[in-house]
Amino acid sequence: MSGPAQAPETPITSKAQLVEYIAQGAKPEAEWRIGTEHEKFAYTTADLRPLPYDGEVGIRRLLTELQRYGWEAVHEGNNVIALTLGKQSITLEPGGQFELSGAPLETIHQTCVEVSTHLKQVREIGDELGFAMMGLGFNPKWRRDDIPVMPKGRYDIMRAYMPRKGKLGLDMMLRTCTVQVNLDFASEADMVKKFRVGLALQPIATAMFANSPFTEGKPNGFLSYRSHIWTDTDPDRTGMLGFVFEDGMGFERYVDHALDVPMYFVYRDGKYIDASGQSFRDFMEGKLPAYPGHKPTLRDWADHITTLFPEVRLKRYLEMRGADGGPWSRLCALPALWVGLLYDKSALDAAWDLCRDWTLQEREALRADVPKYGLSTMLRGRPLKTYAQEMVKIAMSGLRARNRLSPAGEDETHFLSPLVAIAESGETPAEALLKRYHGVWNKSVDPAFTELAY
Repeated sequence: MSGPAQAPETPITSKAQLVEYIAQGAKPEAEWRIGTEHEKFAYTTADLRPLPYDGEVGIRRLLTELQRYGWEAVHEGNNVIALTLGKQSITLEPGGQFELSGAPLETIHQTCVEVSTHLKQVREIGDELGFAMMGLGFNPKWRRDDIPVMPKGRYDIMRAYMPRKGKLGLDMMLRTCTVQVNLDFASEADMVKKFRVGLALQPIATAMFANSPFTEGKPNGFLSYRSHIWTDTDPDRTGMLGFVFEDGMGFERYVDHALDVPMYFVYRDGKYIDASGQSFRDFMEGKLPAYPGHKPTLRDWADHITTLFPEVRLKRYLEMRGADGGPWSRLCALPALWVGLLYDKSALDAAWDLCRDWTLQEREALRADVPKYGLSTMLRGRPLKTYAQEMVKIAMSGLRARNRLSPAGEDETHFLSPLVAIAESGETPAEALLKRYHGVWNKSVDPAFTELAY
């Protein structure tokens, strides 16, 4: 989840401005970039407890120590709540999940260097202070009440509102971690095609990255419990967005959807005003109950569209949001998968051919079934692993065609190796963890904190 948006304070006088704001994200292919974000659970190595915000071994101390590497602090009141370094940022999720939002980069090679550098810095400080971090889609051990809430105003508003919309929203906020990639589009038509491919194939990515089979120390009956949680968080702002596949889809249609999603807040003078459940359309007319007589700016609009959480999200770029957090190799594999599928024309065409005739009912069934059954989910008489194999093959061809080489002369295809193995075997990462839980872990999740530490 983002902090306050970096957008102009231009007053909004018409819906056309909202459409134009998103449309301005279109870029020529030469300017397409890759932005990777990943979240991690931070815990004390002595007792496997979550890091509090304050204290000798705490999030505030970590954010302070990271400044030795050139990071600059971002404050909310007296609290450091984020860091920036060039176009990178470090932010805090509600339960202290530690997120790197990467810079827009040209290649997966650069992405992996960025991820590796960040994890090295965090690990160096962790070794000094006595904490570590790991990537899973859902915390395997802690109860919701065990988790300290970070001191960010928007999270107080969301915590109060979430239980009114679904049963699992607080779990989403406090106990989940994801990895996602943000990608560009050339035009409205290019955006629509990539949006459709991303949504249709997102459940397959969810299956390949499924990595959250434990809750409070025991198997929870799911392979991606994180993904399941999103189905009972807030139906107004989540899901598979069936309208994206309808005739007439474009920037304006998405804006209409976003305007129909209730607000969370208004950010003014460093403070969050609770506008949860209220209408951005009313805000545009100066009739917002939480802030009467005032009208929004483009910054308010940019803030609002960050509070939508579908499986693919449109801002001034497209966000692929379906994957559980995981180990270093899969933090690089996720952007490699989607770049391979979406950034080469032939690969994009092949990916669309793979899913273009899937019905709304089939896409929704995949979204519902994949969190539980992973690559064993059936589609048209075939297990999903066969579609995953095709998907990875297409991505491989796209990366090969891009031919972006490392200094050592390697292209980007090797970053897909973890997904090739998963798709071929049909075994999700979660199923591999469950084998260890029932085997060498002796029905304890504690070994995960050592084996899966970065």
